[in-house]
Amino acid sequence: MNFQINYQYVILIVVFLIIVLAILKATKKDAHLEMNKLLEFLGGKENIIDTETNLSRFKVTVKDVNKVNKEAIQKLGAKGIVEIDNQLKIILGPGSKQLKKYIDDLK
Repeated sequence: MNFQINYQYVILIVVFLIIVLAILKATKKDAHLEMNKLLEFLGGKENIIDTETNLSRFKVTVKDVNKVNKEAIQKLGAKGIVEIDNQLKIILGPGSKQLKKYIDDLK
């Protein structure tokens, strides 16, 4: 009888792990799509001169700030955007480092 109970637990654990892995995979795809959208809202990779991160802030220097869609960036989840000349400081949270790496890899 103990063997049957343990067997059921093993099946439950395997099903749970499959569900968790499926959720993680879907989340990665969503993050990749959001980064593509954010890159597009920044005016494309051709518009980006330099990027930096500082904790939850993503600082980007752009060629033409008029190509940046700040409203769309905020709709994606940015907590705030500060614009100084051709530089934007975007409060993104923990995803700012991932975005910097993504953009750097594209250049």
